[in-house]
Amino acid sequence: MEVIVGTIILKDNKVLMVKESKKECYGKLAFPAGHLKAEESVLEGAKRELMEETGYTAELIKAFHLITFSGKRPMIMLHFLGDNAQLVKEYDKEEILGIEWVDIRNFENLDETQFRNYDVFKTIINSIQKNQTYNLDLIKFLKS
Repeated sequence: MEVIVGTIILKDNKVLMVKESKKECYGKLAFPAGHLKAEESVLEGAKRELMEETGYTAELIKAFHLITFSGKRPMIMLHFLGDNAQLVKEYDKEEILGIEWVDIRNFENLDETQFRNYDVFKTIINSIQKNQTYNLDLIKFLKS
């Protein structure tokens, strides 16, 4: 099972998203996220993916609902809310076409086809609007 980690950055009712360069989702919008590496914690992975895909750093302050997918490609997605975001470098232009701030005030009116996975986007935005985030102490880190 794949583990995907990502960071959500909010500013002035806009959320930071990336435009994908992968063939299967070329030009689609997605949250900055990617595969967790074996040697890193979920928080470290979420921060790394944010940096690689956007050039931003952030302090992770909250967690969102766990999202799971079953079927041919089972995965677990963990998203975190980032605060104090700072642009510190260029993003990886081989992996990402560009970054975009998407206004979430009327997200229902956005074109669903412009997103890599609109259901993930909608789930996160609904959580933001309903203030459904969780303290990071929800996660317990143990050494194996």
